[in-house]
This record gives sequence, structure tokens and C-alpha cells, in this order.
Amino acid sequence: MRGIRRVFLAVFTIWLVATLTFVVVERAPGDVFYLMAQEIAQARGISIEVAYAQVRSMIGYDPTRPLWDRYWEWLGGLLRGNLGFSYFYRISVNQILFQALPWTVFVLSVALLLSFGIGVMLGLVIAVRRRTWLDPLITGYASLTDATPDYLTALLLLILFALNLKWFPSKGAYDSSLTPGFNLPFLLSVFHHATLPILAYTLENLGAWALAMKGSAVSVLGEDFIAFARARGLKERRILTHYVGRNAILPLVTGLALGFGGMFGGSVLIETVFHYPGIGWFFKFALDHRDYGMMRGLLILTTVAIVTANLITDLVYPWLDPRIRMEG
Repeated sequence: MRGIRRVFLAVFTIWLVATLTFVVVERAPGDVFYLMAQEIAQARGISIEVAYAQVRSMIGYDPTRPLWDRYWEWLGGLLRGNLGFSYFYRISVNQILFQALPWTVFVLSVALLLSFGIGVMLGLVIAVRRRTWLDPLITGYASLTDATPDYLTALLLLILFALNLKWFPSKGAYDSSLTPGFNLPFLLSVFHHATLPILAYTLENLGAWALAMKGSAVSVLGEDFIAFARARGLKERRILTHYVGRNAILPLVTGLALGFGGMFGGSVLIETVFHYPGIGWFFKFALDHRDYGMMRGLLILTTVAIVTANLITDLVYPWLDPRIRMEG
């Protein structure tokens, strides 16, 4: 019953956010169709009224229809997996996601695992060695990156390694002269172009994971079973890895799962700085060009991913930590 309630709550949350997104986007200021009509009118030398009628007919959208009718039509398409229509590109949002999502998942999953793995190890070390120089260094670094915007870190890396040193390309996902496919030159080019976006994301999140792991590990170090393990004469390394590490990392699982869910929304600022064609870059493009159809589809995708990741964590976490099952 508990699992069923959580599934129902997740579905309700997705529906509520999707509905609010639909209403907010429909009531957003500005008329994207008028902007498109202006471009068509200038290109074809026709009146703005004729161009506007052509745009509405081409897209199949009638803003004069009641909002309720448009909502049910949109919701029916959403239930069939249709995330909407991009007014600017004049293709479905699903097609855009098919092109952009692999790049975002690749960069952010690698960066998330790197930042999480390194941060967890550093947090464990500074929890045990709290009176060494490493503790204030990592804490200061975490505070600095927490106060530094993502785009600033990305810009510094871009200026230093791409523009000045020219070690890495400044934009794109791969060399356009190469043929995409599972061949070595293309794969090396993909990793080469992804290095700076991955590094920017990793540097921005590493300190936060380290501090989270430190706080969790410090609380575990005060538990009775740690004192008992030391009284048994177990080696400090074994205590650190098998007792402290395994128990301290459990509270971070939720954050990691939400990180994987959130990555489907892309990293808008980092992808924009590097002109990396992921979800974040397309979301910024949708905002700049008032492409409300694409914006709405991307928002819903992010909502579904985060809620689903949270649901999976809620269902799996009790099996990872038996203490949760005992409390339940």
C-alpha cells in the first residue's frame, strides 16, 4: 500500500506540474506566431495579416479556441507521449529531444559520477582527519564553488583552455568534418569536445558532495558500532571503508538519484557557454525565441525525470538501509 500511494502521488505531481506549465505558457506575454508572421511577411512580401493566417494554418494552432478545449487536446497528446510542437523549428519536441538528449545524458552523467565519486572520497577523508590542512581547504573550495555561478566557471575554463591555450574546442559536440558513427576518430572528437563541459560541471558540484559526505560521516563516527569495531582491534582502513563509508554514503543516495533525474533538464548555462547541443542549450534557445511549445515540452520532461527518480529512490532506499524498513 505504501508503494502504491507513492506511485499515485508521483503521477498526481506530474499531472499537476504539467497542467500548471500548460496554463502558464498559454498565458505568457508575447505572441510567438506574430513574430513568425513578421519574418514570413518580410521574406515573401505579403501583408502581416496574410502571413499570420498562414502561420496559424501551418502550425494548426488556434488561440481563439477555449483554453479548456486546447488543454484536453494537449493532454491527450501528452498521454500518447507527444511532448508538443516547436514553433521555431516546426518539428515535434520529441524529435529535438531525440537529437539533444544523448549529448546531455553523456556529459552530465559522466560529470555527476565524477563529482560524486571524488567528493565522497574527499568528504570521507576530511571527516576522519578534521584537524589537518585538507579540511579547511576543501571546505573553502566548497564555499567558493557554491557562491560561484556555473557560467563563470565555464567561462574561465573556456577562456583559459579553449581560447588562450587552444587545448580544447570552444563549441560543438564533435568535429563537423567527421562522419558520426562508432569509429575511433569520431569518438575521440566527442570526448575532446565534452571535456570542458564535464570539467565545469564536476568542479561546480564536487565540493558540495564532499561537505555532504563529511557531515554524514562525522555523524556515523559517533555511533556505538564504530567504537565497538575499534575495540575489536580492526584496522582503521577497514573501519573507514566497511563501516563508516558504507553507512555514511546512504543519505547521499537520494541526492544522487535526484541529480540523475535533474540532468534531463540539462545544464542551461554550461551548455550555452560551450554551445553544446544538449537539452540546456535548446531550453535557452526556446526562452530567447519565445518558443513556448518547446519550452513546455522540456519542462515536462524535466518534471517527469525528477519525480520518477525520486519515486525510484523512495522505493529502493528501504532495501539499501534496513533501518528504514524497521522504522516503517
